Amino acid sequence: MREEKHLHSLTLLAIWLSLVVTSARADEGMWLYNDLPRELLKERHGFEPTDQWIEHAMRASVRFNSGGSGSFVSSTGLVLTNHHVGADTLFKISTREHNYLEDGFLAKSPSEEQKSPDLELNQLVAIEDVTDRVNQAVRSDMSPADAFAARRAVMAEIESESLKQTGLRSDVVTLYGGGRYHLYRYKKYTDVRLVYAPESDIAFFGGDPDNFEYPRYCLDICLFRVYENDKPAKIEHFFEWSPKGAADGELVFVSGHPGRTSRLFTVAALEFLRDVALPFRLAELRRHEIVLQQYGLDSPEATRRAKDELFSVQNSRKALSGMLRGLQDPRLVADKLAREEALRSQVAADAKLKSGREAWDQIAAAQQAHRELFIERQMLERGLAFRSQLFEIARTLVRMAEEDQKPNAERLREFRDSARESLEQQLFSTAPIYSDLEIANLADSLSNLAEELSGNHPLVETVLTGKSPQDRAVELVSGSGLADVAERKRLATGGPAVLAKSTDPMIALARAVDPQARAVRKRFEAEIEEVERQAYAEITKAIFATSGTAAYPDATFTLRLAFGTVSGFVEDGKQLPPWTTIGGAFDHEKTHNAQPPWKLPSSWHKARGRLKLDTPFNVVCTADIIGGNSGSPVFNRQGQFVGIIFDGNIQSLSADYIYTDELARAIYVNSGAILESLREIYGAGELAGELGR
Repeated sequence: MREEKHLHSLTLLAIWLSLVVTSARADEGMWLYNDLPRELLKERHGFEPTDQWIEHAMRASVRFNSGGSGSFVSSTGLVLTNHHVGADTLFKISTREHNYLEDGFLAKSPSEEQKSPDLELNQLVAIEDVTDRVNQAVRSDMSPADAFAARRAVMAEIESESLKQTGLRSDVVTLYGGGRYHLYRYKKYTDVRLVYAPESDIAFFGGDPDNFEYPRYCLDICLFRVYENDKPAKIEHFFEWSPKGAADGELVFVSGHPGRTSRLFTVAALEFLRDVALPFRLAELRRHEIVLQQYGLDSPEATRRAKDELFSVQNSRKALSGMLRGLQDPRLVADKLAREEALRSQVAADAKLKSGREAWDQIAAAQQAHRELFIERQMLERGLAFRSQLFEIARTLVRMAEEDQKPNAERLREFRDSARESLEQQLFSTAPIYSDLEIANLADSLSNLAEELSGNHPLVETVLTGKSPQDRAVELVSGSGLADVAERKRLATGGPAVLAKSTDPMIALARAVDPQARAVRKRFEAEIEEVERQAYAEITKAIFATSGTAAYPDATFTLRLAFGTVSGFVEDGKQLPPWTTIGGAFDHEKTHNAQPPWKLPSSWHKARGRLKLDTPFNVVCTADIIGGNSGSPVFNRQGQFVGIIFDGNIQSLSADYIYTDELARAIYVNSGAILESLREIYGAGELAGELGR
C-alpha cells in the first residue's frame, strides 16, 4: 500500500512537471512590473529589459476607472484607448441632437474638446511590498471575522499614511489570493476631455456576431486628452509611434490592467463557478439583454439611451458563455485536477509545508458556505435586485453617512479616506439619468428578486410594499430627487440625521434593505473571503517552495506586462493570417451584403480611393490577455507603439482559468491603420502628426 501511494505521488509529480514544462513553452503570464521574468525573456526572446525601459512602459500606461486600459501617446496629454472603453463617456456627453457614440467625434481645436463628467485616469508611479506589515496585523489565534477586520484596518492605515505623505491615490492590492500585498501609488487625472472617436459602425464592425471572432476589421479606438490647471498636461513618459506596426513573428508587449483571472483557483472553486456562479450570472445577463432590446424598440432616442448598456451586457454575456464552455470541458478540469493533486502530494511530503495541507479542504468548505449565501448576496449586496443608478446613489449616500461616523480603519473598503475623492467624483457625476430606462431596468430586477426568493418572502414584501414590480419601480423612480446633483450633495453633507429624515423613496428603500445587505456581506467576508484568503496564502507558499517565485499572480485590475509574438493560427483546419487589411473590411462588408452590423460608414466609402488597402488592420498575437486589457498599448522592443488591444478570439476566453497559445490570440488595431484612417478618412492629419511626439 505504501509503495502504491509512493508510485502515485511520483506519477502526479511527473504530470505536474510536464505541465510546467509545457506551459513554459507558451508566452503565458500577466507579470507584475516589479517582478518581471527577465531571465525568461532573455532565454526565449533574446531580450533584456532595462530598468529605464520598464519604468517608461509602466508610466506610459494608464487605467480607466470606467473599466479598461489606455496609454499616453503624446507629450501633450493624448491618451489612446478603445472606442468601447470610451463609450461610457461618449454616451454620457451625447444628447438627442449629438450622438457621439453612434456618429463619432473630432475636435478640430482644443476649445472643441469635450470634458468628461466623471472619468478618472490612473497612472501607476510606484509599487511597494507591504506583505509583512499586513500579515503582522493578523494573529494566528484570531477568528476569521477578527482576522478580516484586522487586515482591513491595517490596509486602510497604510493607504491613509501613503496618501498623506505623497498626495497620490494609494491602494493596497491583494495578490496570489492573499499570499502577497503590494501598495500601488497612482497619479490621478480627473480633467479628461474627448478628442476623437470614429463612428460605432467601424469601431464595432461586425457587431455581436463577430465579437470574440477572427478575422476582424474594427477601428476600435478613442482619443482623450488629460488636462492639469485647465491646460493640456505635459507628459514625460509616452509611447513613440511606429508608422507600420510589427512584423509576423515579431516580439510584442502588452501593458494593461487585466480584470480578474482564476488560474490559482482550486478545482472546488472552479466547480462552484461552473455549477453556480456563471450559470446564474448568464441567466441574469440574458434577461437584462432582453429588457434593453425591448426598451430600445420604443423610439430612436430609446435605442440611443440603451445602446452603451446593451453593448456591455452583450459583451459580458458572450464572454461568460465562452468561460463556461471552457469549464464544462472535462479536459480543462482534468488538467487543473492533475496540477492540484501533484502539488498537494508535494505539500504532504514536505514537513516545512505542513501548515498548508488543509488549504484545499478549507477552500472546498468555503464553496459550500458560499452556495448557501450566493443568491442573497447577489440580490442584496451586489445589487442585482435593484438595477438602478438612482438606487446605487441612494445606497452610497446611506452607507457613507454611517461609515463616516467610524474610524477610517473600521469602514467598508470603498469608504476609506484614500478612496474618498474617487468615490465623490462618481457620486456627484453630472451624467444624465434617464427615468424611463431606470424604470425598465428596476422593474425587471425587482421581478427577478421575487422569482428568486418567492413572492411571499419577507424581503420581497418589504421591497415591493404590496405593489407589482412595475408599479413599485415607477413609484421609486418618479418620486426620487437623486437625479439632481445638488440634492445628492445636500444629503451627502447633512450626515446621518438628514439621511434618516429623508422621504426620498430611493433613500427609504436603501435604508430598509441595508441592514440585511450588510449582514450578508459580513458573513461572506468572514466565512468565505477570509477563509479563502488564508488558504490561498498557504497554497502560494507551496507554489513558491516547489516552483520558485517565477509564478505570476492572478489578475486584479492592476497594471501587468504580457508578451508574445505576432502569429496567425489554425482554426478548423484553415490557416488564418496574422493580420487583416483595410481592403479586407470592404470585402467583409460585401460578403454580408452590406447589412448591419456589416455596413461600413459612408466616410469609409468616400475615402476608399485614397486608402492604402493593403495596410494591416487588425493583428493577432500570443500575448496573454483577459477582460480589462481592452485599450492596452502593444509595443515593440524599442518601446514603439505598434497597436492597441481591443479583443481576444473565442478560444482565448478560457484563459480566465488556464492559458495556452495554441489557439488563443489577442487582437489589436495596427498603428499604421490608425494613422491611415485619421489622415485619409477623417481629415485629422494634424492629430495624426501629434501621435508619438
